[in-house]
Amino acid sequence: MEQDTGQKENFQREANNILNKGNQRSGFFRVLGHEIWEFLKIVIVSLIIVLPIRMFVAQPFIVRGASMEPNFEDGEYLIVDELSYLLRKPERGEVIVFRYPEDPSQFFIKRIIGLPRETVVIENGSVRIQDATGGNGFALDESYLSDTVVTAPDSTVTLEAEEYFVMGDNRMESSDSRRWGTLENDLLIGRALLRLWPLSELGIITSK
Repeated sequence: MEQDTGQKENFQREANNILNKGNQRSGFFRVLGHEIWEFLKIVIVSLIIVLPIRMFVAQPFIVRGASMEPNFEDGEYLIVDELSYLLRKPERGEVIVFRYPEDPSQFFIKRIIGLPRETVVIENGSVRIQDATGGNGFALDESYLSDTVVTAPDSTVTLEAEEYFVMGDNRMESSDSRRWGTLENDLLIGRALLRLWPLSELGIITSK
């Protein structure tokens, strides 16, 4: 009888050990599941906040090529403001990012030179702007260019409503409205707002 009693006690202890281990495992998985759920909630909330900003307010852009040198160098990291042009019209001198008219899957960066219904006259290395009245207009002040920059070739382009004339600051290396024509408004993505990289150039981007 004593042997039977001892066996029963051993069996009971083993059973209790198994139950305790099971409870420990169950508790571990409950804690793990709770932590995973908390992490997922953070991810979901972050996506709810970030995605609308990324899609409708601002997006990153990396400069490729030499067309905007020396003001924008290859590899610079910019933030593009997508909201402003929903509230107002683009302005002359602003640096914009847009879909390349001949291949909308590509994104270009240029500067706005001519506005809708204006006439852009390139002559003797400089740019003149005429409004719809057809007067003499005015010579475009391009203080963002060095004095040695020459704009060529000579041409005259009259813009329709919702069309823009854009050029790169590096006039000798830029593929722009002089080559492929005017830029339609619906191809605009936004204006270059902020330079994040390199850190030595960190700051707000102006049109001057």
